[in-house]
Amino acid sequence: MTPSLSVEQLIERALDLAENGRGKTRPNPVVGALVVKDGEVVGEGWHERAGGPHAEVVALAQAGERARGATMVVTLEPCCFTGLTGPCCERIVEAGVARVVAAAEDPNPKVSGRGLARLREAGLTVEQAEGELAFRARRQNEAWRTWIAAGRPFVTYKVAATLDGRVTLPGSRWLSGEASRRLVHELRAGSDAVAVGMGTVLADSPRLDARDVGAERQPRRLAFGKGPLPEESELELRSGPIAEELAALAREGVQSLLLEGGPTLATAFVEAGLVDKLLMFVTPYLAGTGPKLFGDLTHPLELSRVSTERIGEDVLISAYIHEP
Repeated sequence: MTPSLSVEQLIERALDLAENGRGKTRPNPVVGALVVKDGEVVGEGWHERAGGPHAEVVALAQAGERARGATMVVTLEPCCFTGLTGPCCERIVEAGVARVVAAAEDPNPKVSGRGLARLREAGLTVEQAEGELAFRARRQNEAWRTWIAAGRPFVTYKVAATLDGRVTLPGSRWLSGEASRRLVHELRAGSDAVAVGMGTVLADSPRLDARDVGAERQPRRLAFGKGPLPEESELELRSGPIAEELAALAREGVQSLLLEGGPTLATAFVEAGLVDKLLMFVTPYLAGTGPKLFGDLTHPLELSRVSTERIGEDVLISAYIHEP
């Protein structure tokens, strides 16, 4: 790799390395790490699978003796406890690393900051990323971070709406275009669970599976609300209070939930403070009538990190209600 890369470039490289573990590390996060000596990357690695070596250990092994006096750049605060593997902090100290740059802190309230504190106690220089790079590192593991810190899945509300904010179009089965619908199947494939409300179940008999996108696994398919479900439905009914159901799903290992329900369910989730991210496919129609995006909210909500992207004939608006 080109020597004398900036810290920002090194973090970018570590984030890219971390993605090699995507889909293989559950229930752990994806993590990437680099060891840099005299402006040259002498070791790099990523967390490949749960129970396997952490990214820092892989990078240190590759660096060998060159790790002494070097800088380590890692996407997540090194662990300081023994789980399936030993604490990375001790391995970093033993290797003689002089400086650690961490892109994101550990979100677990029981251990957050302890890894960096241990490194400082051992005499290492410790720095943390700020601004956009820190956000990108948090976003990389947004579902895991919410699952660990809040004890519930990270909830993304996906909805298609017309320019006048309606979620149905008279005389049409589909509201969004083909490219948007394909992206929705990709979103399902990347989620642990997908959910709708009973109103959508009764109106549309949705399957909620990920189709024609090469999904390696299917999400759990849920219906929130009072039953019973129609006999032909293959969805899983969750009829308890929303917060309790989300906590139960988290205990069952569900880290991410894609919410596809109508305005009634969406409003209930938002009012309970349980939607983290909004994905709104705006379609080139004026419906003039029909249900709106949400019911009446008791208070306005400020969105952050708002971005737009053209998806076929539609425009996808992405925004956070709760940043990771």
